[in-house]
Amino acid sequence: MIRTIALVTTFVLAPLPALAEDAADPVNRIMHIATERWATTEGGATGYFDSIDRDFSKTFADTYRENKKYPAYEESDDPFDYDVITASQDGCPLKDIAVSPPGDENGVSVVDVSFKLWTCAPDAESQARINKLKFDVVVEGGKPVIADVHRLTEGKWDSLLDEMKEAIERGKSAPQ
Repeated sequence: MIRTIALVTTFVLAPLPALAEDAADPVNRIMHIATERWATTEGGATGYFDSIDRDFSKTFADTYRENKKYPAYEESDDPFDYDVITASQDGCPLKDIAVSPPGDENGVSVVDVSFKLWTCAPDAESQARINKLKFDVVVEGGKPVIADVHRLTEGKWDSLLDEMKEAIERGKSAPQ
């Protein structure tokens, strides 16, 4: 009897979609960190890559770890000298954050994000500026993970993954 109940429970609960993660979930976690980091002038203690194995693809995580061998500053192990999500060193608390439902592009879920970073700036043009991101999300090990982050800069989309790969190549070819 107990075995029958266990089997029935397994078959009833297994297909529940509420238990599965959505492609926007890792993006929402990263944007939550961004919001916390920019909520005060001191910045947040949590880093985007503190949960790298949970929220990012294996390729992205491996590339990040290799990139850490070439830090932006000697006194730090951070490979970046700016905030990779807001693409800035300065800013204001994030406002009007919008995470769009994922769209599919060649088997990759693309999650669009927009937000305002400069709402505390003295001029209206900066206050109205909208930052845009695209997160490429893939499924690894049955869960959605971020494979790349693209920022819209001067009308062109960049790739954080490509930026890290280029930094690794520069680091390897730099005189020791």
